[in-house]
Amino acid sequence: MLKRHHTPLQAIYPIGRSLRGSDVADPASVGFKAYNLMRMSAIGLPVPHGFVLGTAHCRAFLKHKLPELRDLLASQVRSLEAGTGLVFGGERKPLLLSVRSGAPVSMPGMLDTVLDVGLNSTTLRGFLRMTGNPRLVWDSWRRLIQSFAEVVHGVGGGVAGGVAGADFDRLLAAALADAFAEPRLATSRDLDFHQMKNLATAYLDLYARLVGAPFPQDPLDQLEAATRAVFRSWNSDKAVAYRRINGLADDLGTAVTVQRMVFGNAGGTSGSGVGFSRDPASGENTLYLDFLANAQGEDIVSGRRALSASDDLASLLPPVYREIVQVAQRLEHEFRDTQEFEFTVQDGTLHLLQTRTGKRTPLAALRMAVEQVKEGLIEPAAALARLARLDLDAIESPRLVLDADTPLLATANSASLGVASGRIALDVDAARRMAENGEPVILVRMEIATDDIAGIDVAAGLLTAFGGRTSHAAVVARERNKVCLVGCASLGIDLAKRKITLGEHTLAEGDTICLDGESGQIYAGSPRIEHERPLALLAEVERWKAAT
Repeated sequence: MLKRHHTPLQAIYPIGRSLRGSDVADPASVGFKAYNLMRMSAIGLPVPHGFVLGTAHCRAFLKHKLPELRDLLASQVRSLEAGTGLVFGGERKPLLLSVRSGAPVSMPGMLDTVLDVGLNSTTLRGFLRMTGNPRLVWDSWRRLIQSFAEVVHGVGGGVAGGVAGADFDRLLAAALADAFAEPRLATSRDLDFHQMKNLATAYLDLYARLVGAPFPQDPLDQLEAATRAVFRSWNSDKAVAYRRINGLADDLGTAVTVQRMVFGNAGGTSGSGVGFSRDPASGENTLYLDFLANAQGEDIVSGRRALSASDDLASLLPPVYREIVQVAQRLEHEFRDTQEFEFTVQDGTLHLLQTRTGKRTPLAALRMAVEQVKEGLIEPAAALARLARLDLDAIESPRLVLDADTPLLATANSASLGVASGRIALDVDAARRMAENGEPVILVRMEIATDDIAGIDVAAGLLTAFGGRTSHAAVVARERNKVCLVGCASLGIDLAKRKITLGEHTLAEGDTICLDGESGQIYAGSPRIEHERPLALLAEVERWKAAT
Protein backbone atom coordinates (compact mmCIF):
# COMPACT_ATOMS: atom_id res chain seq x y z
CA MET A 1 0.00 0.00 0.00
CA LEU A 2 1.25 3.49 -0.81
CA LYS A 3 2.34 5.46 2.21
CA ARG A 4 0.64 8.65 3.30
CA HIS A 5 3.45 11.20 3.05
CA HIS A 6 3.16 14.12 5.47
CA THR A 7 4.59 17.48 4.39
CA PRO A 8 4.45 20.96 5.90
CA LEU A 9 1.55 21.50 3.49
CA GLN A 10 -0.65 18.41 3.94
CA ALA A 11 -0.70 14.68 3.31
CA ILE A 12 -0.20 13.02 -0.03
CA TYR A 13 -2.91 10.38 -0.19
CA PRO A 14 -2.81 7.01 -1.92
CA ILE A 15 -5.49 5.73 -4.27
CA GLY A 16 -6.06 2.01 -4.66
CA ARG A 17 -8.11 -1.04 -3.77
CA SER A 18 -6.53 -1.47 -0.34
CA LEU A 19 -7.90 1.78 1.03
CA ARG A 20 -10.51 1.65 3.78
CA GLY A 21 -13.37 4.09 4.13
CA SER A 22 -11.61 5.72 7.09
CA ASP A 23 -8.64 6.59 4.85
CA VAL A 24 -10.71 8.83 2.59
CA ALA A 25 -9.70 12.48 2.90
CA ASP A 26 -11.98 15.47 2.44
CA PRO A 27 -12.66 16.97 -1.01
CA ALA A 28 -11.38 20.42 -0.03
CA SER A 29 -7.94 18.86 0.54
CA VAL A 30 -7.68 16.35 -2.29
CA GLY A 31 -10.24 17.62 -4.82
CA PHE A 32 -13.48 15.89 -5.71
CA LYS A 33 -11.90 13.64 -8.35
CA ALA A 34 -9.49 11.98 -5.93
CA TYR A 35 -12.04 12.02 -3.09
CA ASN A 36 -14.54 10.12 -5.21
CA LEU A 37 -11.86 7.75 -6.52
CA MET A 38 -11.04 6.90 -2.91
CA ARG A 39 -14.70 6.28 -2.13
CA MET A 40 -15.09 4.05 -5.19
CA SER A 41 -11.98 2.11 -4.21
CA ALA A 42 -13.26 1.74 -0.66
CA ILE A 43 -16.41 -0.05 -1.89
CA GLY A 44 -14.40 -2.37 -4.12
CA LEU A 45 -14.86 -0.78 -7.54
CA PRO A 46 -11.94 -1.17 -10.01
CA VAL A 47 -9.84 2.00 -9.65
CA PRO A 48 -6.21 2.16 -10.90
CA HIS A 49 -3.62 2.65 -8.16
CA GLY A 50 -2.09 6.08 -7.70
CA PHE A 51 -1.65 9.04 -5.38
CA VAL A 52 -2.86 12.62 -5.11
CA LEU A 53 -1.08 15.88 -4.33
CA GLY A 54 -3.65 18.03 -2.59
CA THR A 55 -4.92 21.52 -3.27
CA ALA A 56 -2.49 23.03 -0.77
CA HIS A 57 0.36 21.97 -3.04
CA CYS A 58 -1.25 23.91 -5.89
CA ARG A 59 -1.65 27.03 -3.78
CA ALA A 60 1.96 26.73 -2.65
CA PHE A 61 3.13 26.21 -6.23
CA LEU A 62 1.31 29.31 -7.45
CA LYS A 63 3.02 31.33 -4.70
CA HIS A 64 6.61 30.03 -4.73
CA LYS A 65 6.83 27.22 -7.36
CA LEU A 66 7.09 24.42 -4.75
CA PRO A 67 10.81 23.57 -5.08
CA GLU A 68 10.38 20.29 -3.17
CA LEU A 69 7.90 18.94 -5.75
CA ARG A 70 10.40 16.66 -7.51
CA ASP A 71 11.36 14.89 -4.28
CA LEU A 72 7.71 14.46 -3.29
CA LEU A 73 6.91 12.87 -6.65
CA ALA A 74 9.96 10.60 -6.59
CA SER A 75 9.02 9.28 -3.15
CA GLN A 76 5.46 8.46 -4.18
CA VAL A 77 6.54 6.89 -7.47
CA ARG A 78 8.80 4.50 -5.54
CA SER A 79 5.82 3.44 -3.43
CA LEU A 80 3.68 3.03 -6.53
CA GLU A 81 6.38 0.87 -8.13
CA ALA A 82 6.38 -1.37 -5.08
CA GLY A 83 2.61 -1.75 -5.23
CA THR A 84 2.38 -2.49 -8.95
CA GLY A 85 5.55 -4.45 -9.69
CA LEU A 86 6.34 -1.99 -12.49
CA VAL A 87 9.29 0.40 -12.78
CA PHE A 88 9.02 4.06 -13.78
CA GLY A 89 11.52 4.33 -16.63
CA GLY A 90 12.06 0.56 -16.62
CA GLU A 91 13.45 -1.31 -19.62
CA ARG A 92 11.29 -4.42 -19.16
CA LYS A 93 8.05 -3.58 -17.30
CA PRO A 94 7.72 0.20 -17.43
CA LEU A 95 5.23 2.06 -15.25
CA LEU A 96 3.34 4.71 -17.22
CA LEU A 97 1.28 7.37 -15.50
CA SER A 98 -1.67 9.68 -16.03
CA VAL A 99 -1.52 13.17 -14.50
CA ARG A 100 -4.96 14.70 -13.98
CA SER A 101 -6.41 17.74 -12.29
CA GLY A 102 -9.08 17.64 -9.60
CA ALA A 103 -10.55 20.80 -8.10
CA PRO A 104 -12.72 20.88 -4.94
CA VAL A 105 -15.60 21.88 -7.24
CA SER A 106 -16.52 20.32 -10.56
CA MET A 107 -14.96 22.19 -13.52
CA PRO A 108 -15.41 19.76 -16.45
CA GLY A 109 -12.70 20.15 -19.07
CA MET A 110 -11.38 23.45 -17.72
CA LEU A 111 -8.13 22.09 -16.27
CA ASP A 112 -5.39 20.09 -17.97
CA THR A 113 -4.44 16.43 -18.23
CA VAL A 114 -1.31 14.65 -19.50
CA LEU A 115 -1.45 10.92 -20.23
CA ASP A 116 1.17 8.24 -21.01
CA VAL A 117 3.84 9.95 -18.89
CA GLY A 118 7.03 7.90 -18.67
CA LEU A 119 7.45 6.90 -22.31
CA ASN A 120 10.89 7.45 -23.85
CA SER A 121 13.26 5.64 -26.17
CA THR A 122 14.02 3.07 -23.45
CA THR A 123 10.54 2.44 -22.11
CA LEU A 124 9.10 2.19 -25.62
CA ARG A 125 11.00 -1.09 -26.02
CA GLY A 126 9.92 -2.32 -22.60
CA PHE A 127 6.31 -1.34 -23.24
CA LEU A 128 6.41 -3.29 -26.50
CA ARG A 129 7.84 -6.39 -24.79
CA MET A 130 5.26 -6.12 -22.01
CA THR A 131 2.21 -5.71 -24.27
CA GLY A 132 3.19 -7.27 -27.58
CA ASN A 133 1.13 -4.50 -29.16
CA PRO A 134 3.25 -2.20 -31.36
CA ARG A 135 0.29 -0.10 -32.46
CA LEU A 136 -0.60 0.69 -28.84
CA VAL A 137 3.02 1.64 -28.15
CA TRP A 138 3.38 4.08 -31.04
CA ASP A 139 -0.10 5.54 -30.60
CA SER A 140 0.57 6.24 -26.91
CA TRP A 141 3.97 7.74 -27.76
CA ARG A 142 2.58 10.20 -30.32
CA ARG A 143 -0.23 11.18 -27.90
CA LEU A 144 2.29 12.01 -25.17
CA ILE A 145 4.40 14.09 -27.55
CA GLN A 146 1.43 16.19 -28.66
CA SER A 147 -0.03 16.72 -25.19
CA PHE A 148 3.40 17.63 -23.81
CA ALA A 149 3.77 20.31 -26.48
CA GLU A 150 0.29 21.71 -25.92
CA VAL A 151 -0.13 21.36 -22.15
CA VAL A 152 3.37 21.59 -20.71
CA HIS A 153 4.91 24.10 -23.13
CA GLY A 154 1.79 25.92 -24.29
CA VAL A 155 2.91 25.77 -27.93
CA GLY A 156 -0.43 24.69 -29.27
CA GLY A 157 -4.07 25.38 -28.91
CA GLY A 158 -5.60 22.12 -30.11
CA VAL A 159 -9.12 22.71 -31.38
CA ALA A 160 -8.96 26.37 -30.34
CA GLY A 161 -6.78 26.98 -33.37
CA GLY A 162 -3.31 27.40 -31.91
CA VAL A 163 -0.27 26.89 -34.13
CA ALA A 164 1.06 23.63 -32.72
CA GLY A 165 -2.37 22.02 -32.47
CA ALA A 166 -2.98 22.85 -36.09
CA ASP A 167 0.44 21.50 -37.09
CA PHE A 168 -0.06 18.19 -35.27
CA ASP A 169 -3.49 17.87 -36.85
CA ARG A 170 -1.99 18.53 -40.27
CA LEU A 171 0.53 15.74 -39.76
CA LEU A 172 -2.28 13.37 -38.84
CA ALA A 173 -4.33 14.50 -41.84
CA ALA A 174 -1.33 13.91 -44.12
CA ALA A 175 -0.84 10.42 -42.70
CA LEU A 176 -4.50 9.60 -43.33
CA ALA A 177 -4.29 11.02 -46.86
CA ASP A 178 -1.27 8.82 -47.61
CA ALA A 179 -2.93 5.71 -46.19
CA PHE A 180 -6.51 5.88 -47.44
CA ALA A 181 -8.35 6.65 -50.65
CA GLU A 182 -11.03 8.55 -48.70
CA PRO A 183 -9.17 10.12 -45.75
CA ARG A 184 -12.24 12.12 -44.63
CA LEU A 185 -13.82 8.83 -43.56
CA ALA A 186 -10.75 7.65 -41.64
CA THR A 187 -9.39 8.45 -38.18
CA SER A 188 -6.18 7.71 -36.33
CA ARG A 189 -7.76 4.44 -35.18
CA ASP A 190 -7.51 3.18 -38.77
CA LEU A 191 -3.71 3.53 -38.99
CA ASP A 192 -1.65 0.35 -38.61
CA PHE A 193 1.43 0.21 -36.41
CA HIS A 194 3.87 1.03 -39.25
CA GLN A 195 1.87 4.14 -40.12
CA MET A 196 1.51 5.05 -36.45
CA LYS A 197 5.27 4.68 -35.91
CA ASN A 198 5.97 7.03 -38.81
CA LEU A 199 3.41 9.50 -37.44
CA ALA A 200 5.00 9.41 -33.98
CA THR A 201 8.42 10.08 -35.51
CA ALA A 202 6.99 13.08 -37.37
CA TYR A 203 5.42 14.33 -34.12
CA LEU A 204 8.79 14.04 -32.39
CA ASP A 205 10.48 16.17 -35.05
CA LEU A 206 7.67 18.75 -34.89
CA TYR A 207 7.96 18.88 -31.10
CA ALA A 208 11.66 19.71 -31.30
CA ARG A 209 11.00 22.51 -33.81
CA LEU A 210 8.18 24.06 -31.79
CA VAL A 211 9.75 23.76 -28.34
CA GLY A 212 13.33 24.38 -29.43
CA ALA A 213 14.58 21.33 -27.53
CA PRO A 214 14.31 17.55 -27.87
CA PHE A 215 11.58 15.65 -26.05
CA PRO A 216 12.63 14.95 -22.42
CA GLN A 217 13.89 11.42 -21.86
CA ASP A 218 13.94 11.42 -18.03
CA PRO A 219 10.54 10.09 -16.84
CA LEU A 220 10.76 12.06 -13.59
CA ASP A 221 11.39 15.25 -15.58
CA GLN A 222 8.23 14.44 -17.54
CA LEU A 223 6.20 13.82 -14.39
CA GLU A 224 7.38 17.00 -12.68
CA ALA A 225 6.72 19.11 -15.78
CA ALA A 226 3.25 17.60 -16.26
CA THR A 227 2.36 18.20 -12.61
CA ARG A 228 3.47 21.82 -12.77
CA ALA A 229 1.45 22.29 -15.97
CA VAL A 230 -1.71 20.98 -14.30
CA PHE A 231 -1.16 23.34 -11.36
CA ARG A 232 -0.71 26.25 -13.82
CA SER A 233 -3.94 25.37 -15.61
CA TRP A 234 -5.84 26.57 -12.54
CA ASN A 235 -5.20 30.10 -13.81
CA SER A 236 -5.82 29.41 -17.51
CA ASP A 237 -8.17 31.76 -19.32
CA LYS A 238 -10.92 29.17 -19.67
CA ALA A 239 -10.68 28.10 -16.01
CA VAL A 240 -10.87 31.71 -14.81
CA ALA A 241 -13.83 32.37 -17.13
CA TYR A 242 -15.66 29.25 -15.91
CA ARG A 243 -15.21 30.27 -12.27
CA ARG A 244 -16.44 33.78 -13.04
CA ILE A 245 -19.51 32.50 -14.87
CA ASN A 246 -20.34 30.05 -12.07
CA GLY A 247 -19.44 32.26 -9.11
CA LEU A 248 -16.58 30.06 -7.87
CA ALA A 249 -13.67 31.26 -5.74
CA ASP A 250 -10.27 31.72 -7.37
CA ASP A 251 -8.22 30.64 -4.34
CA LEU A 252 -9.29 26.98 -4.06
CA GLY A 253 -6.56 25.48 -6.26
CA THR A 254 -6.57 22.07 -7.90
CA ALA A 255 -5.22 18.77 -6.69
CA VAL A 256 -3.16 16.58 -9.03
CA THR A 257 -4.05 12.91 -9.27
CA VAL A 258 -1.31 10.58 -10.55
CA GLN A 259 -2.37 7.04 -11.46
CA ARG A 260 -1.11 3.99 -13.27
CA MET A 261 -2.15 4.26 -16.92
CA VAL A 262 -4.80 1.96 -18.34
CA PHE A 263 -5.08 1.87 -22.10
CA GLY A 264 -8.34 2.20 -23.97
CA ASN A 265 -6.32 2.32 -27.20
CA ALA A 266 -5.08 -1.27 -26.80
CA GLY A 267 -7.22 -2.78 -29.56
CA GLY A 268 -10.68 -4.07 -30.43
CA THR A 269 -11.64 -5.16 -26.91
CA SER A 270 -10.55 -1.84 -25.44
CA GLY A 271 -11.96 1.67 -25.43
CA SER A 272 -13.01 4.63 -23.33
CA GLY A 273 -16.36 6.03 -22.35
CA VAL A 274 -18.40 8.45 -20.30
CA GLY A 275 -21.71 7.54 -18.74
CA PHE A 276 -24.49 9.12 -16.72
CA SER A 277 -26.54 6.94 -14.40
CA ARG A 278 -29.63 8.85 -15.62
CA ASP A 279 -30.35 10.94 -18.69
CA PRO A 280 -28.91 14.40 -17.87
CA ALA A 281 -31.11 16.09 -20.49
CA SER A 282 -34.53 14.64 -19.63
CA GLY A 283 -33.90 13.14 -16.19
CA GLU A 284 -35.25 9.75 -17.22
CA ASN A 285 -33.92 6.73 -15.34
CA THR A 286 -31.99 5.28 -18.28
CA LEU A 287 -28.24 4.76 -18.65
CA TYR A 288 -26.80 7.52 -20.86
CA LEU A 289 -23.54 6.37 -22.38
CA ASP A 290 -20.96 7.34 -25.00
CA PHE A 291 -18.20 4.86 -25.87
CA LEU A 292 -15.34 4.99 -28.35
CA ALA A 293 -13.56 1.74 -29.14
CA ASN A 294 -9.75 1.60 -29.28
CA ALA A 295 -9.43 5.15 -27.90
CA GLN A 296 -8.25 7.04 -24.86
CA GLY A 297 -10.61 9.12 -22.74
CA GLU A 298 -9.46 12.44 -24.15
CA ASP A 299 -10.82 11.36 -27.54
CA ILE A 300 -14.34 11.49 -26.10
CA VAL A 301 -14.28 14.37 -23.64
CA SER A 302 -12.31 16.68 -25.94
CA GLY A 303 -15.12 16.68 -28.50
CA ARG A 304 -12.65 16.15 -31.36
CA ARG A 305 -13.94 12.75 -32.44
CA ALA A 306 -17.20 11.67 -33.99
CA LEU A 307 -18.94 8.65 -32.49
CA SER A 308 -20.52 5.97 -34.64
CA ALA A 309 -22.83 3.00 -34.21
CA SER A 310 -19.83 0.67 -34.39
CA ASP A 311 -18.83 2.00 -30.99
CA ASP A 312 -21.98 0.65 -29.29
CA LEU A 313 -20.56 -0.90 -26.12
CA ALA A 314 -23.51 -3.23 -25.53
CA SER A 315 -22.87 -4.87 -28.90
CA LEU A 316 -19.07 -4.82 -28.82
CA LEU A 317 -18.50 -6.00 -25.24
CA PRO A 318 -21.75 -7.27 -23.66
CA PRO A 319 -20.15 -8.46 -20.37
CA VAL A 320 -18.51 -5.06 -19.85
CA TYR A 321 -21.79 -3.28 -20.62
CA ARG A 322 -23.62 -5.41 -18.04
CA GLU A 323 -20.91 -4.60 -15.50
CA ILE A 324 -21.29 -0.88 -16.22
CA VAL A 325 -25.05 -1.08 -15.65
CA GLN A 326 -24.33 -2.54 -12.21
CA VAL A 327 -21.62 0.05 -11.55
CA ALA A 328 -24.02 2.90 -12.35
CA GLN A 329 -26.51 1.54 -9.83
CA ARG A 330 -23.82 1.13 -7.15
CA LEU A 331 -22.57 4.66 -7.73
CA GLU A 332 -26.05 6.13 -7.29
CA HIS A 333 -26.51 4.13 -4.10
CA GLU A 334 -23.13 5.25 -2.74
CA PHE A 335 -23.39 8.94 -3.66
CA ARG A 336 -27.20 9.29 -3.45
CA ASP A 337 -27.41 11.28 -6.66
CA THR A 338 -27.09 10.91 -10.42
CA GLN A 339 -23.47 10.27 -11.33
CA GLU A 340 -21.35 11.11 -14.37
CA PHE A 341 -18.53 8.58 -14.60
CA GLU A 342 -15.54 8.08 -16.89
CA PHE A 343 -14.12 4.65 -17.60
CA THR A 344 -11.58 2.78 -19.68
CA VAL A 345 -11.77 -0.79 -20.91
CA GLN A 346 -8.40 -2.46 -21.53
CA ASP A 347 -8.49 -5.91 -23.11
CA GLY A 348 -12.02 -6.48 -21.83
CA THR A 349 -11.34 -5.33 -18.25
CA LEU A 350 -13.17 -2.32 -16.82
CA HIS A 351 -11.37 0.47 -14.95
CA LEU A 352 -13.13 3.49 -13.41
CA LEU A 353 -11.31 6.81 -13.71
CA GLN A 354 -13.77 9.30 -12.24
CA THR A 355 -17.24 9.87 -10.90
CA ARG A 356 -18.96 13.10 -9.96
CA THR A 357 -22.43 14.49 -9.51
CA GLY A 358 -23.88 14.67 -13.00
CA LYS A 359 -24.58 18.12 -14.36
CA ARG A 360 -28.12 18.32 -15.71
CA THR A 361 -30.75 20.57 -17.20
CA PRO A 362 -33.33 22.15 -14.85
CA LEU A 363 -36.03 19.82 -16.20
CA ALA A 364 -33.79 16.81 -15.59
CA ALA A 365 -33.02 18.03 -12.07
CA LEU A 366 -36.74 18.24 -11.31
CA ARG A 367 -37.55 14.79 -12.69
CA MET A 368 -34.55 13.17 -10.99
CA ALA A 369 -35.47 14.66 -7.62
CA VAL A 370 -39.08 13.46 -7.83
CA GLU A 371 -38.19 9.96 -9.02
CA GLN A 372 -35.32 9.47 -6.57
CA VAL A 373 -37.66 10.33 -3.69
CA LYS A 374 -40.19 7.80 -4.98
CA GLU A 375 -37.43 5.19 -5.24
CA GLY A 376 -36.37 5.83 -1.65
CA LEU A 377 -32.89 6.95 -2.69
CA ILE A 378 -33.26 10.37 -1.01
CA GLU A 379 -35.70 12.07 1.35
CA PRO A 380 -37.97 14.96 0.29
CA ALA A 381 -35.89 17.38 2.36
CA ALA A 382 -32.77 16.48 0.39
CA ALA A 383 -34.66 16.82 -2.88
CA LEU A 384 -35.95 20.27 -1.91
CA ALA A 385 -32.42 21.35 -1.01
CA ARG A 386 -31.19 20.30 -4.47
CA LEU A 387 -33.98 22.21 -6.17
CA ALA A 388 -33.62 25.35 -4.05
CA ARG A 389 -31.38 27.14 -6.57
CA LEU A 390 -33.71 26.48 -9.50
CA ASP A 391 -36.50 28.76 -10.65
CA LEU A 392 -39.22 26.12 -10.73
CA ASP A 393 -41.67 28.56 -12.30
CA ALA A 394 -39.38 28.87 -15.33
CA ILE A 395 -39.07 25.13 -16.03
CA GLU A 396 -40.90 24.18 -19.19
CA SER A 397 -40.63 21.91 -22.20
CA PRO A 398 -40.62 23.84 -25.49
CA ARG A 399 -42.05 22.13 -28.56
CA LEU A 400 -41.76 23.18 -32.19
CA VAL A 401 -44.90 23.86 -34.20
CA LEU A 402 -43.87 23.22 -37.80
CA ASP A 403 -45.57 24.25 -40.99
CA ALA A 404 -45.65 21.79 -43.86
CA ASP A 405 -43.09 23.84 -45.76
CA THR A 406 -40.63 24.45 -42.88
CA PRO A 407 -37.21 23.59 -44.42
CA LEU A 408 -35.46 20.70 -42.66
CA LEU A 409 -31.72 21.23 -43.12
CA ALA A 410 -30.06 18.34 -41.30
CA THR A 411 -30.14 16.00 -38.31
CA ALA A 412 -27.63 15.61 -35.47
CA ASN A 413 -27.38 13.88 -32.09
CA SER A 414 -29.13 15.63 -29.25
CA ALA A 415 -27.05 16.36 -26.14
CA SER A 416 -29.67 18.58 -24.49
CA LEU A 417 -33.41 19.09 -24.80
CA GLY A 418 -35.18 22.32 -25.69
CA VAL A 419 -35.55 24.51 -28.75
CA ALA A 420 -33.29 27.38 -29.76
CA SER A 421 -33.44 29.73 -32.73
CA GLY A 422 -30.74 32.26 -33.50
CA ARG A 423 -28.22 33.67 -35.90
CA ILE A 424 -25.28 31.52 -36.95
CA ALA A 425 -21.96 32.51 -35.34
CA LEU A 426 -18.81 30.68 -36.42
CA ASP A 427 -16.50 31.62 -33.57
CA VAL A 428 -16.57 32.99 -30.04
CA ASP A 429 -15.88 36.59 -31.08
CA ALA A 430 -18.80 36.60 -33.53
CA ALA A 431 -21.07 35.05 -30.92
CA ARG A 432 -20.18 37.71 -28.39
CA ARG A 433 -20.70 40.55 -30.88
CA MET A 434 -24.15 39.30 -31.83
CA ALA A 435 -25.13 38.69 -28.21
CA GLU A 436 -24.01 42.21 -27.23
CA ASN A 437 -26.46 43.50 -29.87
CA GLY A 438 -29.26 41.58 -28.19
CA GLU A 439 -29.48 38.92 -30.89
CA PRO A 440 -29.97 35.21 -30.08
CA VAL A 441 -26.98 33.18 -31.24
CA ILE A 442 -26.37 29.62 -32.43
CA LEU A 443 -22.64 28.84 -32.14
CA VAL A 444 -21.70 26.51 -35.03
CA ARG A 445 -18.31 24.76 -34.94
CA MET A 446 -16.69 21.64 -36.31
CA GLU A 447 -16.04 20.79 -32.67
CA ILE A 448 -16.59 22.80 -29.52
CA ALA A 449 -14.00 22.68 -26.78
CA THR A 450 -14.09 24.08 -23.28
CA ASP A 451 -11.81 26.85 -24.59
CA ASP A 452 -15.04 28.15 -26.15
CA ILE A 453 -16.67 28.72 -22.74
CA ALA A 454 -17.23 32.44 -23.42
CA GLY A 455 -19.13 31.59 -26.60
CA ILE A 456 -21.07 28.79 -24.94
CA ASP A 457 -22.19 31.19 -22.23
CA VAL A 458 -23.73 33.76 -24.60
CA ALA A 459 -25.21 31.31 -27.13
CA ALA A 460 -28.77 30.03 -27.10
CA GLY A 461 -27.68 26.82 -28.79
CA LEU A 462 -24.66 24.89 -30.06
CA LEU A 463 -24.20 22.80 -33.20
CA THR A 464 -21.11 20.69 -33.98
CA ALA A 465 -19.96 18.27 -36.64
CA PHE A 466 -17.93 16.15 -34.22
CA GLY A 467 -18.04 15.18 -30.58
CA GLY A 468 -20.39 13.16 -28.43
CA ARG A 469 -23.15 13.87 -25.95
CA THR A 470 -20.75 13.46 -23.03
CA SER A 471 -17.87 15.66 -24.22
CA HIS A 472 -16.84 18.27 -21.67
CA ALA A 473 -18.26 21.06 -23.81
CA ALA A 474 -21.63 19.27 -24.09
CA VAL A 475 -21.67 18.76 -20.32
CA VAL A 476 -21.04 22.48 -19.77
CA ALA A 477 -23.74 23.38 -22.31
CA ARG A 478 -26.27 21.18 -20.50
CA GLU A 479 -25.34 22.73 -17.18
CA ARG A 480 -25.97 26.18 -18.70
CA ASN A 481 -29.34 24.92 -20.08
CA LYS A 482 -28.27 25.43 -23.70
CA VAL A 483 -29.70 23.43 -26.58
CA CYS A 484 -26.81 21.33 -27.89
CA LEU A 485 -26.69 19.16 -31.02
CA VAL A 486 -23.48 17.25 -31.76
CA GLY A 487 -22.12 14.88 -34.40
CA CYS A 488 -23.88 16.49 -37.38
CA ALA A 489 -22.26 14.47 -40.18
CA SER A 490 -23.57 16.73 -42.96
CA LEU A 491 -22.15 19.94 -41.45
CA GLY A 492 -19.28 21.66 -43.24
CA ILE A 493 -17.76 25.04 -42.40
CA ASP A 494 -15.83 27.42 -44.66
CA LEU A 495 -14.29 29.97 -42.29
CA ALA A 496 -12.68 31.91 -45.14
CA LYS A 497 -16.08 32.59 -46.72
CA ARG A 498 -17.93 32.62 -43.35
CA LYS A 499 -20.42 30.07 -44.66
CA ILE A 500 -21.67 26.65 -43.63
CA THR A 501 -23.19 23.75 -45.53
CA LEU A 502 -25.82 21.41 -44.12
CA GLY A 503 -26.14 18.71 -46.72
CA GLU A 504 -27.19 20.48 -49.92
CA HIS A 505 -28.02 23.72 -48.13
CA THR A 506 -25.59 26.65 -47.87
CA LEU A 507 -26.02 29.35 -45.23
CA ALA A 508 -23.99 32.41 -44.30
CA GLU A 509 -22.90 33.55 -40.88
CA GLY A 510 -25.76 35.64 -39.52
CA ASP A 511 -28.51 33.52 -41.11
CA THR A 512 -31.11 32.16 -38.70
CA ILE A 513 -31.49 28.46 -37.90
CA CYS A 514 -33.45 26.53 -35.31
CA LEU A 515 -32.22 23.56 -33.24
CA ASP A 516 -34.72 21.03 -31.90
CA GLY A 517 -33.15 19.25 -28.95
CA GLU A 518 -35.87 16.60 -28.79
CA SER A 519 -35.53 15.30 -32.35
CA GLY A 520 -31.99 16.48 -33.15
CA GLN A 521 -33.31 18.20 -36.26
CA ILE A 522 -32.11 21.54 -37.64
CA TYR A 523 -34.47 23.89 -39.46
CA ALA A 524 -34.11 27.12 -41.39
CA GLY A 525 -35.62 30.23 -39.90
CA SER A 526 -37.39 30.57 -36.58
CA PRO A 527 -40.46 28.30 -36.35
CA ARG A 528 -43.18 28.89 -33.78
CA ILE A 529 -42.65 27.35 -30.33
CA GLU A 530 -45.20 26.13 -27.78
CA HIS A 531 -44.33 25.63 -24.13
CA GLU A 532 -45.54 22.88 -21.81
CA ARG A 533 -45.12 22.81 -18.04
CA PRO A 534 -44.21 19.60 -16.14
CA LEU A 535 -47.28 20.00 -13.93
CA ALA A 536 -47.27 16.54 -12.34
CA LEU A 537 -43.63 16.86 -11.26
CA LEU A 538 -44.19 20.36 -9.89
CA ALA A 539 -47.27 19.20 -7.97
CA GLU A 540 -45.17 16.57 -6.22
CA VAL A 541 -42.68 19.23 -5.12
CA GLU A 542 -45.54 21.37 -3.78
CA ARG A 543 -46.77 18.35 -1.81
CA TRP A 544 -43.34 18.01 -0.16
CA LYS A 545 -43.33 21.68 0.75
CA ALA A 546 -46.78 21.44 2.31
CA ALA A 547 -45.67 18.48 4.42
CA THR A 548 -42.65 20.26 5.91
